[in-house]
Amino acid sequence: MNNNTLKIFTGRSNPVLSENIARYLGNPLGEVTIKTFADGELWVKYEENIRGKDVFIVQPTNQPADNIIELILMIDAAKRASAAHVTAVIPYFGYGRQDRKDTPRVPISSRVMVDLITATGADRMISMDLHSTQIQGFASIPFDHLYSRMVLLDELKKMDMDPNEWVVLSPDMGSVRMSQSYAKRLGMHFALIDKRRYAPNQAKVAHIIGRLRNKHVLIIDDMIDTAGTTVNAAEKALSKGALSVTAVATHALLSGNAMDRLRASEIKEFILTDTIAMPEEKILPNMRFVSVANIFGEAIRRIHNGESVSSLFDF
Repeated sequence: MNNNTLKIFTGRSNPVLSENIARYLGNPLGEVTIKTFADGELWVKYEENIRGKDVFIVQPTNQPADNIIELILMIDAAKRASAAHVTAVIPYFGYGRQDRKDTPRVPISSRVMVDLITATGADRMISMDLHSTQIQGFASIPFDHLYSRMVLLDELKKMDMDPNEWVVLSPDMGSVRMSQSYAKRLGMHFALIDKRRYAPNQAKVAHIIGRLRNKHVLIIDDMIDTAGTTVNAAEKALSKGALSVTAVATHALLSGNAMDRLRASEIKEFILTDTIAMPEEKILPNMRFVSVANIFGEAIRRIHNGESVSSLFDF
């Protein structure tokens, strides 16, 4: 790998993950200055020459919206500085839940985000565990979709779980494909919750399909936002005779009353990734974090070298 032409920069959303990605590649983070004016406007400047370089900008776009604007400005600044190629590395793709016009007079927000990034000049995008894989279809540039299960499966296998004593529970229909994939690779039984959503971030468990009695339950989801889905699924599983519940998720948003719900829940352990920076006050004793830095680092290495990345997102 030619480290002289590869440049990795980070926004302020998750600098620790960016540092770990750079460490995997043996390539230090590039120098960039980002300031916030008194009125909230952002200012970006690359502090080194990136003319003709292969630039990768790492920036999850979780709240606040400043993270999205920061990414857009960094892409624009890189293109205006004559970077040869600019890739937006977005570990968590914000606004990914509105991927279609399901009711009148609403935006397709994920399409708007893709259009913003593309129109600003990005040549490629990389993200992980999109809430909806059809978001890739909105992009007119290459869009690599990586999966956290490469590291999460390894972490679960270290727990030495007897497949006959465990069942993978999908907390809703949207997580079925992901949950089935885990169940297949771990050799476990599969169960499903029929959840009815009656308002944004508000849902109620209607039915549960599958046997949970005298089983340890593994709840798999792409994100934990307000934690309502995860906690409700855990309560339902325990009420059906489950011995314990372990929750696994890629993106730990933990918004609103999530922390209160998680503290009050009977979930034994949470296994999460570091796609989103987690403040100390949101880290509970029963939370375990697994880094996805090596996955992103390997994807960046292969893209930079013109190699196939299919083994990463076809895993």
